[in-house]
Amino acid sequence: MTLFLYTEWYNLTLSTLLVNNMASGRKREFDSEVALDAAMHVFWQKGYIGTSLMDLTQSMDISKPSMYRAFGNKESLFVKTTQRYLETKMKSHMDVLFEQGVPLKQRLKNHMMSILEMQCGSEQAKGCYLVLCQSELVSGVIPQEAEQILVEAESLPMKLYTDLFTEDPEAIELGLDKNAHINSLSLYTMLKGTATMARSGVNQSELGQSIDNILTGIGLQ
Repeated sequence: MTLFLYTEWYNLTLSTLLVNNMASGRKREFDSEVALDAAMHVFWQKGYIGTSLMDLTQSMDISKPSMYRAFGNKESLFVKTTQRYLETKMKSHMDVLFEQGVPLKQRLKNHMMSILEMQCGSEQAKGCYLVLCQSELVSGVIPQEAEQILVEAESLPMKLYTDLFTEDPEAIELGLDKNAHINSLSLYTMLKGTATMARSGVNQSELGQSIDNILTGIGLQ
């Protein structure tokens, strides 16, 4: 069952968020993955709205024409970096959540601590890329394609946790399936909160204690 849940999450991520990236026939003078990672960290640090084309080209170490040829405009580049964030930064957190032979509480703690370590671990851009950029949606100025991928990414954690509490045998045995939605919301709210607090400079040790408290609060003693 856990393998099914993980596969469902991963396939949903790819099917809803995968963007066709047609490779140019022209030989490039840069590594596209390195350039995407550089752009991702700029968006992670400054958000979509706060990031300028100059920020991007300087970080990626390419010219503006090269950026447009390889990745399209700012919106198209953002969609590609968001896709890359999901594929390269999120998968490892999911792996520990569905580790075989590990009690549910420990799996959830390992999962949340893994995310927390990422939120606190980078001096270049603390917090969460998605949480920062999703907070900008209220501005109403995020372009449609960029908005769509952020909204779709927002729905994935709640579905993942709700499926876990509804279908995991240990969760059912503990009665966590009866409040699956609220339990899921509690976890996701906590992780969004730790992202903000990490960005504000709160240390990882203190935030880790908060994760212990939320797991106890939903009934995992």
